[in-house]
Amino acid sequence: MTTYTTLKKIREHSPCADGWSKLLRHLGKTQADDEPLSLVTILDSNGLDDALWCLRACDGIDREARLYAVWCVRQVQHLLTDPRSLTVLDVAERHANGEATDKELDAARAAAWVAARDAARDAAWVAAWDAARAAAWDAARAAAWDAAWVAAWDAAWDAARDAAWVAARDAAWVAARDAARDAARDAQVTEFRRRFT
Repeated sequence: MTTYTTLKKIREHSPCADGWSKLLRHLGKTQADDEPLSLVTILDSNGLDDALWCLRACDGIDREARLYAVWCVRQVQHLLTDPRSLTVLDVAERHANGEATDKELDAARAAAWVAARDAARDAAWVAAWDAARAAAWDAARAAAWDAAWVAAWDAAWDAARDAAWVAARDAAWVAARDAARDAARDAQVTEFRRRFT
């Protein structure tokens, strides 16, 4: 079943000027009207971000929108290490299917927020530790320079080699990350089309 909205419904939610103008140009219109407008047309015109944003201007799609969101997270579920994060996915899916209450969803959501806060705190601690270790390494390298020019030269050569390796590794990581992001985005677009067409 194709999901529809209208330009008037979209306009009620105050879309960004650029996205609104782009959609109107694509449709060959100059103002909002009540003609049915499919989400897939919005997807084709403006891309996934705007199509997702326009879900708020559609009636009766809460279940499909929630199931789509759960599907997206399940694609990276292997990255979730805290059981509270996995639980909220299960509860959200059950809620969309009428098998969990609002209270259960709220409790699972609150627990997931705590998990996210804990993970952010842990990541900040790791970053601070890494920065301290790097500073200690830099200080040790400076001491080596002061102690012996030859040793410092070797350290500088090692640092240059390490920097080249890090740059190559980072470039490979960026390329891999970008390819993975693009593949994930393509999968999200495909699933969006499947769910809302």
